[in-house]
Amino acid sequence: MSSLVFDRALYRRRLATALAAGYPDFLLARCADDLGERLSAVLRRFEVAADLGTALPLAAPVLQQKAESLLRLAEAPDTAADLVGDLEALPFAAGSLDLSASLLALHAVNDLPGALLQIRRSLRPDGLFIGCLLAGQSLTELRQVLLAAEVEASGGASPRVAPFADLRDLGSLLQRAGFALPVVDSEVVTVRYGDLFGLLRDLRAMGWANALVERSRKPLRRAVLLRAAELYAERFSDADGRLRATFEIVWLSGWAPHESQQKPLRPGSAKARLADALGVPEVGTGEKPGS
Repeated sequence: MSSLVFDRALYRRRLATALAAGYPDFLLARCADDLGERLSAVLRRFEVAADLGTALPLAAPVLQQKAESLLRLAEAPDTAADLVGDLEALPFAAGSLDLSASLLALHAVNDLPGALLQIRRSLRPDGLFIGCLLAGQSLTELRQVLLAAEVEASGGASPRVAPFADLRDLGSLLQRAGFALPVVDSEVVTVRYGDLFGLLRDLRAMGWANALVERSRKPLRRAVLLRAAELYAERFSDADGRLRATFEIVWLSGWAPHESQQKPLRPGSAKARLADALGVPEVGTGEKPGS
């Protein structure tokens, strides 16, 4: 079995097709708004910023408000991009950026720890990375019904929905990549559809159709799709009959280390006892309550 999860060449071809056909922006526009809110809390300006792989140029106006200059790296040909490249092989020199952001692109890389390490190395000391990706329970409904329908039809199933990183692991990945002050948080966005096929159309239109290396090369049979649609309606419909699709958007942020940043105190370096602050006896001192 291959150690690669995604066929990156296929993913980028599908992304190019999606962009040419009219990429739906409802998730990216929401993330761009969130990026603006998050950066508004950072009370400084940056010299050089980079947008790393965001499919549409929606992060650019946000970053331009915080930086003197902006570079946009696209993963598929795009007239609004300064560079076309791959998130797994960033073309930026070490210490060349002050701010980098990436919206809904990093969940499709094979080596997320390596990509985060490259991003951290591209930042100058005290530079900031902030980005979001699909993770956790994203598309859990679709995964469940496709699996169940295919098992019913043939007694087995091939992977149809990409695996997503667990929220608990992403903070550790930031630390492993060398980021200081890492922060991870999650937002679950529920999008509703009239039927399963509306969801599948949107996923194809965003270039998110199945690009797994271990995918079946045979198209999914119509009978399996129809059964999956029935199961989706049975299990994940609201009272009005519309179907829920979960997108868990996980935000990551971290700083390139710098001596000016806050650091945890060394054990034993505190100048006051926690027990004194709480007004209680310290365990092990021999004091008793009320003595």
